[in-house]
Amino acid sequence: MDFVAPTVILDRPQLAENIGAVARAMANFGLSDLRLVAPRDGWPQERAWAAASGAEWPLNAARVYETVAEAVADLAFVQATTARPRELQLPVLTPRDALERAHGEAAQGRRTGLLFGGERAGLETADIALCQTVVTLPVDPRFRSLNLAQAVIILAYEWRMRLDSGAPASFRPGPEPAPAASLMGLYGHLEDELEAAGFFHPPEKKPSMVQNLRSALGRARFSEQEVRTFRGVITALSRGRGRVLEKIARQKAQSSGKETA
Repeated sequence: MDFVAPTVILDRPQLAENIGAVARAMANFGLSDLRLVAPRDGWPQERAWAAASGAEWPLNAARVYETVAEAVADLAFVQATTARPRELQLPVLTPRDALERAHGEAAQGRRTGLLFGGERAGLETADIALCQTVVTLPVDPRFRSLNLAQAVIILAYEWRMRLDSGAPASFRPGPEPAPAASLMGLYGHLEDELEAAGFFHPPEKKPSMVQNLRSALGRARFSEQEVRTFRGVITALSRGRGRVLEKIARQKAQSSGKETA
């Protein structure tokens, strides 16, 4: 089913940069219908396009209205965002619940809207009275002020989650896990070198230590290339150990020679 995304209505927005940032947030999550009520500096404003960073289609199609009543006239279900308590007897919802309601309305073929107040004063009570619910974000009471685009992107995200809540596909397919034979070769290589280094002590604990090592390495699900890399590391470490032993032997021989002399 095709769901019509909510319309975003900005009441008396002040800064062109904020309008552009709102358009960018809308585009991120599939919203495109932007309406502006009495923008302070008129419309269009070039700085909005610069702030949108390429998300131009909400701005290109944006419509301007004189009042909120005109902007919501063709919408069947409008939700007002505010952090201030009001005297109005409207349901107060979180963004998640609010967009669940909007999704349900859209499923019935009804057009919905999200109303946001201007940066300086927010929404007037008379404008909220035109809406069917109030949306309040659970922000810290010590600082309730949100940037306009921040508020829009939170609600836009919740709308998107109603349509597709699954995790995105991988950016590219990962390598196949190495076959068991390769892993067994890795285990044997590592265990042989650990045996030579005296790691398995006391001897009676060797079976449980081997089991723990294999379990830990198995959870990593190495690819064939990773198995080869890891075996190269083991080889490099074992050769380094050999050089250390040779150095110790030479030092002992030199010391013995001096004592004999």
